[in-house]
Amino acid sequence: MNAPNTGSATLPPVKRRNAEFVMLLLALAIALGSFAASGLALNESIPPGLFGYGLTFGGLALATHVTLRFIAPYADPLILPCAIFLNGLGLSMVWRLNQGDEGDHAGVGTQLIWAAIGMVLCLAILFFIKEPRVLQRYPYITLLVAVVLLASPMTPVLGQEILGARRWIALGPFQLQPSEFAKIALVIFLSGYLVMKRDVLSLASKDLKVGRFKVLDLPRMRDMAPMVVAWCLAILILVVTKDLGTSLLMFGTFLAMIYVATQRSSWVIIGLTMFMAGATVAWAIFTHVQQRVTIWLNPFDDEIYNSVGGSYQLVQGLFALAEGGVLGTGLGQGQPDTIFAADSDFIMVSFGEELGLTGIMAIVVVIFLLCERGLRVAMASREMFVKMMAAGISFVIAFQVFITMGGVTRVIPLTGMTTPFLSAGGSSLMASWIMLGLLLRMSDNARRPAPQAIQDEGTTQVISR
Repeated sequence: MNAPNTGSATLPPVKRRNAEFVMLLLALAIALGSFAASGLALNESIPPGLFGYGLTFGGLALATHVTLRFIAPYADPLILPCAIFLNGLGLSMVWRLNQGDEGDHAGVGTQLIWAAIGMVLCLAILFFIKEPRVLQRYPYITLLVAVVLLASPMTPVLGQEILGARRWIALGPFQLQPSEFAKIALVIFLSGYLVMKRDVLSLASKDLKVGRFKVLDLPRMRDMAPMVVAWCLAILILVVTKDLGTSLLMFGTFLAMIYVATQRSSWVIIGLTMFMAGATVAWAIFTHVQQRVTIWLNPFDDEIYNSVGGSYQLVQGLFALAEGGVLGTGLGQGQPDTIFAADSDFIMVSFGEELGLTGIMAIVVVIFLLCERGLRVAMASREMFVKMMAAGISFVIAFQVFITMGGVTRVIPLTGMTTPFLSAGGSSLMASWIMLGLLLRMSDNARRPAPQAIQDEGTTQVISR
């Protein structure tokens, strides 16, 4: 007698926690191995803090895994190991890059604290948000939260301008980047709003044709308000906070989510056209935008290279990637610590120099495996709001990696964003773990069989005995 098949074809209703445990041990072994390899190369000895840091991080990871067994037993088994792999590698590289600084281990100790807080926030979401659809009830509250977070660095009391960009707020001895949390609130708002307006946004006013061939369906002009508002918000962020990365990330996520909701490519084409037009106007008016574009187009020009705030950092990063080659110089055997922001904005360059193209490819594969699992959760979820939110979080992670890597490799202008789970910085790491908690909760609900299926499965086991 067979139990009825009530689960999704892509995400079967099985727990797979033992498989998660094995992959978690492998991820921890790689992270601790990279820690040890860096220490051997730098000091010809195992780092004295390996046991303490390894035990702490491993204990946090295993505690998260054990908690999942009880509060989210059907969660996707690949999501947590991917995050632990990335976070662990990030910790080892932060330790390696801070060896020449005063305080020696201060960098990795602080990052480990942020990782612990992030994991606690992840588990808190799993415990308190049993049904993600409850977030759909408060779309405009989440929008207000996102706007307040984005506007907070502009206030004279809290806001701080660092290196020409106004992205941070000061809370006592700590500095936080509110845009990291604003992107999560915006994904929740867009998920709820696009579900409510999906049918309206899908309507077309007329077809744009070239001869007899239809190119795309144009939306109705009265339905353009969401696109205009999103465009205005993106340009405002670009102009006021001088944060090209956040502007590009949020507008790109909006375009991806509106396409998922409506399946109309016309929204994406119109949105990209509007963003390029706005960016062109911003380049013509604002000097900081002109500087970023000039550095991108002419980084090897002597005047630009030697000027204050010029292309020195970008060029040194390109040289470091070239030095890494295919297999890299080896952990602890390169010189990535000579590059400014090597442990945050340029951490992928640090990995590229010491692990080479092979190591970078392995890291990117794990990141996009994490995104792929998020999209599988979206496909398997039964509720449209959950589908949109899982897809939105996956797009945020993917776009953030593209913006980061595109900047350091000169595919796009350098924006100064962090890489999820890898880069040093409390705001980025906490936001990444919050998104992971939402993905784990949504995957648990999507993979969990219906109550009747569980009852039938139990009956089947009794009969088979």
